[in-house]
Amino acid sequence: MTNENSTNHRAIDAALRDLGAGRMNRRAFVGRALALGLALPATTALMSGQARATPTRGGTFRVGMADGASTDNWDPAVTNTRYMIHMNHVNRNMLTTIRSDNTLGPELAKSWQATPDAKTWTFDLVEGVTFHSGKSMTSEDVIATINYHRDPKSESAVASLLEQIADIKADGPNRVIFTLSGGNADFPYLMTDYHLCILPSDGAGGVVISEDGTGAYMVVSHQPGVRTELVRNPNYWKQDAAYFDGVVFTSINDATARQSALMTGSVDAVDEVSVNTVSLLSRAPGILIDTADTASYVSMPMRMNVAPFDNADVRMALKLGLPRQQIIDTVLGGYGVIGNDHPVAPTMPFHADLEQRPYDPEQARFHLKRAGFDRLSVDFHCSDAPFAGGVDAAVLYQQALVDAGIDLNIVREPTDGYWSNVWNVKPFTLGQWGARPTPDMILSLVYQSGAPWNESMFSDGRFDRILVEARAELDNARRADMYAELQRIVRDEAGTPVPFFKKYVFARRDTVMHGDALTGTWPLDGYHAVERWWFA
Repeated sequence: MTNENSTNHRAIDAALRDLGAGRMNRRAFVGRALALGLALPATTALMSGQARATPTRGGTFRVGMADGASTDNWDPAVTNTRYMIHMNHVNRNMLTTIRSDNTLGPELAKSWQATPDAKTWTFDLVEGVTFHSGKSMTSEDVIATINYHRDPKSESAVASLLEQIADIKADGPNRVIFTLSGGNADFPYLMTDYHLCILPSDGAGGVVISEDGTGAYMVVSHQPGVRTELVRNPNYWKQDAAYFDGVVFTSINDATARQSALMTGSVDAVDEVSVNTVSLLSRAPGILIDTADTASYVSMPMRMNVAPFDNADVRMALKLGLPRQQIIDTVLGGYGVIGNDHPVAPTMPFHADLEQRPYDPEQARFHLKRAGFDRLSVDFHCSDAPFAGGVDAAVLYQQALVDAGIDLNIVREPTDGYWSNVWNVKPFTLGQWGARPTPDMILSLVYQSGAPWNESMFSDGRFDRILVEARAELDNARRADMYAELQRIVRDEAGTPVPFFKKYVFARRDTVMHGDALTGTWPLDGYHAVERWWFA
């Protein structure tokens, strides 16, 4: 019996090697394993494990994407839909990246180093990289790209992040030196931002805004808000990456339609699954659910320069009337972590353990009366664009505010154009933020005075001063104290209730494989699936 088992094990091992090398297909492997006495579940597990361990090339990866819009365009300075955020990761590259284990890693910059005061950073570039047009990528392109976002006339969402750059210069074609106005220990993380994908220089100090990039896939056709077709870049500079021959993205903003497309095989993966149907979808044959812990969060910004949100007591009443845990349990099915009205997630460094703000309608009514209102009616502009279930969350908020003396009028906005026409425009809206790797990045983007994406128009001189000081502080204990104070200021004085931090929930067909770890910055492996995943 022992000899027979040993013989069978060797035969199964040989079959696995043949499967991995492509000498045996999946059907033949199953037949061989069953003939050798292996049970079907064990056979499937072995086959899956082999497929996961051995990436194979080929096939067209079809992705159903939420949050596409007819206003989408290729200018990374104004990228604001998840569809185009994904595109920036597909056909372009940044200087640095967040790896599958959620640590900082190199991309177009192969290495970097700083002076002891963290004020001067030198980035060495990967040599031999070309754009899809055939143009060589050099330090000239990096400098032109960064300066494009730094231009005083720029509408770039990351302009405030780059204000710290005092000077940028080349040291040859493959080295870029940044001089900062103050130290920043996290500066390489900043270069992971999806707005800062490297664009080709126009040769005169500017950049060319087009589909041209250095990324894994080249654009064949693009219909904004509808569909994008890409083919693999034959000259892609990364080894052991970009296994698909081509990729097709289809904008499917409706959650039910996305799920149907996945179940019928019209797409191979979707970037967002409605948590209301996760359980049902997980039982569907041939479907696999993926989740990722993340610092992504949902916001409800009130523009503090518009009445009645210019009143601190009104803002506090709306924060105290928010049923955070009920929304997580009812709308998210538990796929979330309670928020505390600031953007630094429990998964992030320097998260402060501040007292949790409760749902307290009685205290909310107290603040409302102190603001001079017996009852208040406000409009809340929302849609499912920020997340599947956004309108349902608004309904729960509306019901919870009744006991606080506030009538919330829900204005359901179209998904198409939501980020251009509603969010950061209307006085009180539903928002959503992708994860940023450091507190400095998210606080600078959302709360620094004058930042283009300062969605609540918050402005506080003391906050701005501590933010700059914390960025330069190299002592982690002192830095933690500074970030704790920044979180307290935002929590108590800014105009943005934060109900929860999201868990990304996305899905794929079981023919699509990936590694054991998934990046949590965005869905679909931080939107690196097209580069890291493969077909079994």
